[in-house]
Amino acid sequence: MKKFLVVLLSLGLLVAFGATASAADVKFSGSYYVVGVYDNNTQLADVDKTYSRTFFYQRIRVQPVFQIAEGLTFTTRFDAMEKQWGQTDWRGGFDDKASSRREYPAVAGSNAAGSNPKIQESIEFERGYVAFTTAAGVVQAGYMSSGKWGTDFGDDEQSRPRARIDTKIGDMQMGFVYEKEFESDTTSQAGLAGKVDADSDTYALYGLYNFKGGSAGLLYKFFDRRATRPNANYRGKFHALLPVVKATIGPVYFEAEATYGWGKFAEFDSGTTPDKDFDNKGLYGKVRVNLGPAYFGLSALWSQGQDDDFATKVKTGPASQDLYIGLILGNDELQTWNGGSNALASSGNGTGNVNKAGALDSGKNNSIFYSAFGGFNPSAKLNLELTFVYAQRDKVVLTGLANENTSKNLGMEFDVTAKYKIYDNLTYMVGAGYLWTGDYFKGTGLNSADNKIGNDYLLMNRLSLSF
Repeated sequence: MKKFLVVLLSLGLLVAFGATASAADVKFSGSYYVVGVYDNNTQLADVDKTYSRTFFYQRIRVQPVFQIAEGLTFTTRFDAMEKQWGQTDWRGGFDDKASSRREYPAVAGSNAAGSNPKIQESIEFERGYVAFTTAAGVVQAGYMSSGKWGTDFGDDEQSRPRARIDTKIGDMQMGFVYEKEFESDTTSQAGLAGKVDADSDTYALYGLYNFKGGSAGLLYKFFDRRATRPNANYRGKFHALLPVVKATIGPVYFEAEATYGWGKFAEFDSGTTPDKDFDNKGLYGKVRVNLGPAYFGLSALWSQGQDDDFATKVKTGPASQDLYIGLILGNDELQTWNGGSNALASSGNGTGNVNKAGALDSGKNNSIFYSAFGGFNPSAKLNLELTFVYAQRDKVVLTGLANENTSKNLGMEFDVTAKYKIYDNLTYMVGAGYLWTGDYFKGTGLNSADNKIGNDYLLMNRLSLSF
């Protein structure tokens, strides 16, 4: 027995000294969710046969971080099995988060057409970037998170190629970001292949001051978009300022953000076509009051819409796709996983009726939203919440047809949700929402004001795991 232990110890020492030293420590984080949805009337139709849908969707996400040396890391991220249950024709192959889910082969002109079929049933790497500390600050380069700033207002997080540097001086954080939106040199897109001076780039500077209980900051962005030059004979050069503040004062939490954009949306190479100015405005605010196990709050959002002066000016507001408002109204995830199928048909109530997928506009631009919410935590693991939402369009452009719908009203919604922590990292949620459909959904066009619409309700459950 003694000889056996000596031999075993010797073998262990040989393996220990002979093994290659690890070049990095690896830390993993990620998430998994599966969601079940029943949507009773996806077309908001007032007919005997409603357009109900029942489906499940899920996503696996893993983010490894390789610690190469002190101050030097490499981060990557991949998604797997990002799909509806039973769906076999999703397509992917793009940097953005939605193209592989929202589009499908039947949509004419889909930006997912011709891409890698069934990629979501495999593994899709979305990020890979290096970060290292220098005397000037932290430098990052590669495919990383893009589209996030301040609150969720105006945000549409994607993975894009960027280079950035961030530094801190006391309580002040500052940074510069360069982002490549589109490269024309090696593209195969019609009219753009091999063209010079047809790229799209973004530049940004920001400053963020941290104080006790909150922060305040300002982001400046410059957009240089030239991919339209070869085909449409114009380029876009416009700017944006985005101030933000977050603060907690006693039991009250407050956040607010604004956006102001200006410049040239279309600067034509030819002098015969008038340029189009760029005008982007939006405001958002939220207040939440915590009272022990209970809380309540209000939020409001305004995103500018387009007037009838489109020939000389492009007016728009922030899309805010990452901002969650209601289970139905303003829920980008619901619209994404609907797969766009409810965008194919009108509700059958008359000429020019606007369907739900188009009119709900999960991006929330050209919209005004008001929300009131309140919740209660009976225990550390259980949360109950009620939400009321009112929404309308900011602008409705009329075409001058007889009996045309002039309503801006998107409707009112009432939601109830319950969340229970099965484990610290595993949460189960059930929810129900009811939408009183506004007259905006009658659509536009001849006699659209006479179209009939119906209400909608939605049932949902969600199992979420984080690690």
